[in-house]
Formats: sequence, C-alpha cells, structure tokens
Amino acid sequence: MKIGIFTVLFQKLPLEEVLDRVVEHGLEAVEIGTGNYSGNAHCNPDKLLRDGIKIKRFIRAISDRRLIISAFSCHGNPLHPNRKFAHNSHNIWRKTVLLAEKLGVETICVFSGCPGDSEKAIYPNWVTCAWPDDFPKILKWQWENKVIPYWIEEVKFAENHGIKKIAFEMHPGFVVYNPETLLKLREAVGPAIGANFDPSHLLWQGIDPIIAIRALGKHNIIFHVHAKDVYIDSYNTSLNGVLDAKPYTDVSNRSWVFRTIGYGMGYEKWKAIISSLVTFRYNYVLSIEHEDTLMSVDEGFKKAVEFLKKCLFNEEANKKK
Repeated sequence: MKIGIFTVLFQKLPLEEVLDRVVEHGLEAVEIGTGNYSGNAHCNPDKLLRDGIKIKRFIRAISDRRLIISAFSCHGNPLHPNRKFAHNSHNIWRKTVLLAEKLGVETICVFSGCPGDSEKAIYPNWVTCAWPDDFPKILKWQWENKVIPYWIEEVKFAENHGIKKIAFEMHPGFVVYNPETLLKLREAVGPAIGANFDPSHLLWQGIDPIIAIRALGKHNIIFHVHAKDVYIDSYNTSLNGVLDAKPYTDVSNRSWVFRTIGYGMGYEKWKAIISSLVTFRYNYVLSIEHEDTLMSVDEGFKKAVEFLKKCLFNEEANKKK
C-alpha cells in the first residue's frame, strides 16, 4: 500500500513545489483536483486538453519524480437543481474523463450529487428521514428521475473513454452517503461504481469503518481511500446528536470536527482499518486529506505522514499453504 496526498492541501503552491515536498517526505502518489469543489489549482483540464506541450510538462513533472497519479478528483453536484451549477459540474466531470483517458489515470473521485425536490426546486434537498410522507416521495423521485438516469449515461461515457473506476465519496448532503446507498447505485448502474473510502464521513454518522470495509470489500469495490480523521465530541453529541450545521470553526460547540489523521481515532483504530483494507484486498493508495481547523496544513501533513508510516505494512506476509 502506498501513501499519497490530495494536493488540494497545498493549492496555494505551484505543482512542482508540491511534488518536491511529496518526494521529500517519502510518499509515492498524488491525487489531483481538476475542478468543482476540489478546485483545479494544479490541473486545469481546459488548458491541458488543448495544449500538447503543457500536458507533456504535466506528465513529466510527475513521472520524473517517480510518482503516480492515484486519482483525478472533480467532486461536484451535477444533479444540482440550479442548471448553471449542474452544467458546470457535469462539464468538468466529462473533461476530467477525457484528461484521465489521455494520461492513463484509471480512477476518478466524485460525489453522487443531490437533486432538489422537484423540477421547480432551486436548492438540493437531502432527505434524512422517512416521515412525514413527503420525504419518501421526494427520495423516490430523486433516484428514479435524476440519480439513476444521469449515472447510467455517465458510466457509459466514462467506459467509452477507458475509465472503469468511478470512486464515489460517501458524503452526507449527497444521495450516496453510506454503504447502502453506494451499493444501491452500483446495483442500478453497474460495476464501474465503487468507493472513494473516507472513514471520517462515515464515523460521525455512527458507521463503523471496519464493518463498512467488510461490506464493500467483499464486492471488491473500494477503489481509492482518503486518510482523514474525525473527532467526535461526546458531550455535544450526547446533548445534540450528530447532525450539526454549525461552522467547522466552532470547534468547542460542534458535535464533531475533522482532524488530522491520528487526532480523532488513535493507532489501534487506524491499524485495524488498514488491516481490514489489506484483508479485503485493497492494495493501492491512502491519500492524505487535510481539513483540520486546529492545525496548519504543514503541521497536519507532516503528522499524518509520520502516523501512517507507523501503521502500514512494509513487507509481504509469509502465507502458509
């Protein structure tokens, strides 16, 4: 298994400087944003697709440092009821597919998106409960009229361009937010659908990441993994539950906050997560993501690297026949 980073951490730095920092810390992979929520500071598909020289320089910058691109990421909402927003998310997704095809990148990380409650909606509507009866009706309409038809077409487009791994990050606020909804989409759309497995988004919902790995791993659909942690405040959670719309910077009052890896769960839990990934044949990249409001990007990155290096296996197991 390799350690990498999601380069959005260092979006204010030039790509070459980020790559040098990655090599300096002994990492082997980069996940690169191509637009939408992820931004495109290090990889603008529009510029690269129309300029052969720029695309060669981009490839050389990575290959000369003996790094791999673990994934392109274009997390957006192509199902947004605001047509302009949805169109922009859709276009960036499609251009990312075309760029991945040119560069031989096999995995693209995305969000499923979330529609509104009708054709007249102006904002997404994330349904979280089964009553009143309006909510199941909204959910049925979303899946049957928007989610499944859209991703059936986009899987065809991706596969026509050689992309067979679309890694959905299970994220609350979007229709795919847990293993059940991911498997529902995969069953409806096809085997190109898999997970960009980020335990932090599951933990605060009350999901055990090890059980989630087992559920997804037996289908061999964990395509990519984010190394990000979450701290759950037992006092605030006991008082207010886990649904929390307060700003992430309001750390003392929130039920949970994202943390640098190791500052939410300790070594025991992370070693169990990594062991479970290995057990279910995931042998790819742990991509460090930083959204810790208590720690600088530099310090968070360094601590995450140190932590993960102590958790990974460095040698093949001696398996008995």
